Amino acid sequence: MTDLNQAYHHCRRIIEEHSKTFSKAFAMLPRQQKQAVWAIYAFCRRVDDIVDEGTNPKAELEEFAFEFDQFLEGKLDLNDPCWLALDDVFRRFSIDPDPYFDMIKGQRMDLYPSLIETKEDLLDYCYHVASTVGLMLLPVIAPGRTASLRQGAVELGYAMQLTNILRDIGEDMEIDRVYLPKEVMDSYGYTHMDLRKGKVNDAFIQMWEDLADDAETYYENALKTIPHYPVYSRAPVGGAAKMYRAILPTVRKNDYQVFGRRNFVSDKQKKQIIAEMQ
Repeated sequence: MTDLNQAYHHCRRIIEEHSKTFSKAFAMLPRQQKQAVWAIYAFCRRVDDIVDEGTNPKAELEEFAFEFDQFLEGKLDLNDPCWLALDDVFRRFSIDPDPYFDMIKGQRMDLYPSLIETKEDLLDYCYHVASTVGLMLLPVIAPGRTASLRQGAVELGYAMQLTNILRDIGEDMEIDRVYLPKEVMDSYGYTHMDLRKGKVNDAFIQMWEDLADDAETYYENALKTIPHYPVYSRAPVGGAAKMYRAILPTVRKNDYQVFGRRNFVSDKQKKQIIAEMQ
């Protein structure tokens, strides 16, 4: 059987492979909190990978949801290092399982998509796939302060997921996923056909900036809550927020070209953001 240190090391490899931003930001946490973040990230990654890469994602997601139920009831065999590490997290911290259930529900939204008509629909999706991550992390990085920091964590999730969506419009289109609200597209006269053709015109830029403006507002609101975190969590949370936020000006600098190219924040920029937070 895998021992606990090996289990956490396994989770660490997952976060380092899949999210340089989170890995860099949360590397500043004390050891116990840092390990817990690795385990929580590994949970989120597994759900995500089932939906994006699973051979039979609908069945696999329900199997995972059943495993999580078994895990909570103490009936799951903990041979898997990810479950073993998460079990330790649940024992050490006052974890609320609701965001974990909501995250699984968010992945179902991708498997059984419905048209995103309004900004409210979009925020509901952002809550389930991104704000939930912040709510999972709060008991670990801000114990005893989860209620007061909840809204800021939700809004940071909105901001980060909107940023993901604005960066990945082209990639999402390739797999027939459209997260841009129909009412926003219609209001600027940008059509589904324009989207399929990868048109970057004035209508596209106005629509993109409308949603980017919402993201900026949510970043501002979330960053105002940073002083209320424990000292050891301020730089990691603030750093993660600012590294993600830096994607937006990167897209602008690349003339809004989100079709056929990847917009990313350089390692040099990330290091600079982290340095400024410390």
